[in-house]
Amino acid sequence: MRVIFMGTPDFSVPVLDALVEAGHEVAAVYCQPPRPAGRGKKDRPTPVHARALELGLEVRHPESLRGEAEQSAFAALNADVAVVVAYGLILPQAVLDAPPLGCLNIHASLLPRWRGAAPIHRAVMARDAETGICIMQMEAGLDTGPVLLRRATPIGATETTGELHDRLSAMGAEAITEALANLDSLTPEPQPDEGVTYAEKIDKSEARVDWSRPAPEVDAHIRGLSPFPGAWSEVEGQRIKLLASQLANGQGHPGEILDEILTVSCGEGAIRLLRLQRAGKGAQDAETFLRGMALPAGTQLT
Repeated sequence: MRVIFMGTPDFSVPVLDALVEAGHEVAAVYCQPPRPAGRGKKDRPTPVHARALELGLEVRHPESLRGEAEQSAFAALNADVAVVVAYGLILPQAVLDAPPLGCLNIHASLLPRWRGAAPIHRAVMARDAETGICIMQMEAGLDTGPVLLRRATPIGATETTGELHDRLSAMGAEAITEALANLDSLTPEPQPDEGVTYAEKIDKSEARVDWSRPAPEVDAHIRGLSPFPGAWSEVEGQRIKLLASQLANGQGHPGEILDEILTVSCGEGAIRLLRLQRAGKGAQDAETFLRGMALPAGTQLT
């Protein structure tokens, strides 16, 4: 097929690669414009932009698709279908209607659960047993379109958002190539009204750990915000990011370190910290971290 690809972050790159490997003709790649990044604050192309240039594909990064000129340029590509994954702009109806086969979105949840911006984070934080990928026919509503294909996967007991992100990205690449190969035989299934939840964008104000909560909730909070923005706590006024954890045995005052292997008491039960990061330092496993910063039993995380 002749395909327009629309995506921006790392999550989208394997999908672009899969479309090319499957033999589809990518008419153009749409992504977010380069943004200032790094110490020099120089404009840096997005991961999809960089990969598209490596593949020799035309890249477009309009600030908006609402203007008639941009919509006409999109339609002039004469694509059969558009594939959209974590693009970052709302598609106007004129864009949705331009390809004869419409616009297909790869969404990282089992719709209608976790519509919206942060479905992977929210699924881990909510302690969902499973999540997955849906290939959805896009319409004007926020992730409300009928589902053409869905693939489910369990969420591991110690899995972080970063780890799940990478698994779902690979699943999405496989699912969209399957969907395009079988588009004539797939039946769009309207989403049910029951079970709708919204995955609000993660706000940094959510990141501080509340040690008074039960251990399963604290553990899910830490794993759900890893690696970004990173759950955090303080010890002696120094902020520490907590990037991986698991449930453990023990009980003490909430936030109290109980032993030499970083078991921390919660409101009910305890967790063990597996990966941490000090300000200005790289992430480290617990053993390496403790060689640089002693946190003996009885230390209070606040």
